[in-house]
Amino acid sequence: MENVLEKMERIDGKRKIADFIVKQKMDYGFKVKYATIRAREFVRECDMRDLNYHVSVGGLDSITLFLFLKSIGIDAPGISVSYLEDLSIQRIHKQLGIERLVSAVKPDGTRWTKPQIIQEFGFSVLSKEIAAKIETLANPTEKNKTVRHAIITGETGEYGGFQKNSRMKMSQKWLEKFGGYANDYEGTNYQIPNFKVSSKCCYYLKEKPCDDWAKEHNSVPFLGLMASEGGRRAKSLMINGCNYFGKSTIRSAPFAIFSRQDLLQLAIDLNVPVPEIYGTIERDENGQLRTTGAQRTGCSMCGFGIQLEKRPHRFDQLKERNPKEWEYWMYKCCTDELTGEKYGWARVLDYIGIGY
Repeated sequence: MENVLEKMERIDGKRKIADFIVKQKMDYGFKVKYATIRAREFVRECDMRDLNYHVSVGGLDSITLFLFLKSIGIDAPGISVSYLEDLSIQRIHKQLGIERLVSAVKPDGTRWTKPQIIQEFGFSVLSKEIAAKIETLANPTEKNKTVRHAIITGETGEYGGFQKNSRMKMSQKWLEKFGGYANDYEGTNYQIPNFKVSSKCCYYLKEKPCDDWAKEHNSVPFLGLMASEGGRRAKSLMINGCNYFGKSTIRSAPFAIFSRQDLLQLAIDLNVPVPEIYGTIERDENGQLRTTGAQRTGCSMCGFGIQLEKRPHRFDQLKERNPKEWEYWMYKCCTDELTGEKYGWARVLDYIGIGY
């Protein structure tokens, strides 16, 4: 079996990443032209393959993408599970004519709700990558044994090229809090939280509804992803570039080489309507563009990235906007399976050391 290091060599991954980094360092004008070229190439290839295309729309980045494509003559419909977003984002979606989707269907024929997903699978906390690792540790099988060992130690085994300190290892800070599921077989003495953690919320509430719509309409997505934002998709963007036509995945990310500054400058140039949650786009004392409100947004009451935010963070802001909704999510959205006690995000934030 080919390991990850051998695969990187076969696909010339190091050179592709180096070339991508060169493009990231180019000026704003180059990047806009490059995004235009890549977006039009994607449309031509889709036309040749008899595929439709759409924009998966959420916050400011993808709203900007939606309007950028229109500005260069690409009339791609926008879709979104809008009800998960802040109300100010929902208003912009309605204004732009974005098609509103609903959550995935459960086996019993009803649709998943966020409280049901949290109760069934767990809280979306820290990041999608970290949450998935915690979930793997909490659900041990013989099949994921090597992965679990890598999460605890960084040792990857044969498939990972026998690396000793790989990026598979979870940071020590979060191992201390969430690594206790592996204590018995790894000889560690980490803690186990008194709540479940999962990355499945995104799948059932956003990804699957969008995937189902895409299959029904024979359509593939434009996505507002940027490698500069990091996360689990950054390396894939750097290796595969803006447009990717794979066996199971086809997508375009015209902004792949953009920085946050590039994105905000384009939003200004296109006169993009900025949802109220972001405030306005202004230059700070260092001349850098930033939004005066939220810098990033996600689903309402999602915990991915909360540990990186300064106060007032997203939970504080919800309390200010809607105290009743805040109280529900903080204290009442879940039921403890052992005690029957109602609880919510307050338990999670206390555990990871986030004030509220």
